[in-house]
Amino acid sequence: MMGIKNQTDPRDRLHHGGWMAKIFCWSVMVFLMFFLPNGIVSFYESTSKFGSGLFLLIQVVLLLDFVHGWNENWVSKDEQFWYMALLVVSLVCYIATFTFSGLLFHWFTPSGRDCGLNTFFIVLTLILVFVFAVIALHPKVNGSLLPASVISLYCTYLCYSALASEPRDYECNGLHKQSKAVSTGSLTVGLLTTVLSVVYSAVRAGSSKTLLSPPSSPRASSGKPLLPFDKVEEQDSKKEESRPVTYSYSFFHLIFSLASMYSAMLLTGWSTSIGESGKLVDVGWPSVWVRVVTGWATAALFVWSLVAPILFPDREF
Repeated sequence: MMGIKNQTDPRDRLHHGGWMAKIFCWSVMVFLMFFLPNGIVSFYESTSKFGSGLFLLIQVVLLLDFVHGWNENWVSKDEQFWYMALLVVSLVCYIATFTFSGLLFHWFTPSGRDCGLNTFFIVLTLILVFVFAVIALHPKVNGSLLPASVISLYCTYLCYSALASEPRDYECNGLHKQSKAVSTGSLTVGLLTTVLSVVYSAVRAGSSKTLLSPPSSPRASSGKPLLPFDKVEEQDSKKEESRPVTYSYSFFHLIFSLASMYSAMLLTGWSTSIGESGKLVDVGWPSVWVRVVTGWATAALFVWSLVAPILFPDREF
């Protein structure tokens, strides 16, 4: 599917049609998976760890794209109501962030125990929240509190998700008595986030404004998204003989393959080895560090999105 720029390409039909054949092939592949040797499964495990990390980074980029677009949409209305709405949403996000942080100290830093690592994670997250607000409100930065507050809440959630994934026998994990509930909740949120990320990336793939769609991309040749919402425009477009593709087919399938890898890692606790991860979903130190590093990457990308236009004013971000 690489390099398809026009819908007259024969591969366009393969991409959009042949669903009965695709379902049949998918069913056969699922059946054959049970007969693969363990070596191939182990190789896919190793590959999925890298693919899952890449998918988490794409999630961060999509979140930044969504938040900045949300802020620009409300600011462009230039009405007092929408400015007040920005302020209210930002305050709600900050209140939730600090309340959530207090709960993290209560759950994961029990008194009388040496929980320096957990304290470091929580305190560092609070420092990042403060840094986000300072940079967003700096006179030289054309920023807003809404993106900073939403990213702060997301980083706090990642910190909670990381701490909740700590082994249940770890003395600093105050949620060990609710291991099943926490594991199920973490799994549900993780899978829901994955589905939303895939759908959002597909819908946004047709817009040149998205951070993942450079102007040179074939997706930038049309402002129409993957999922058309205007039936009149859709009918008019069908009358054209030659139409450029509205999104990158290869990127579309890449997103789904990476999401599949992430789901596999989420369901197996980032390891196929027998142990605690076989009893509880998404529990173990690999899960902890994956989420911690994702939170740090989120912070770095958000700061870069604010600072980059100042450092490189001649470039478009």
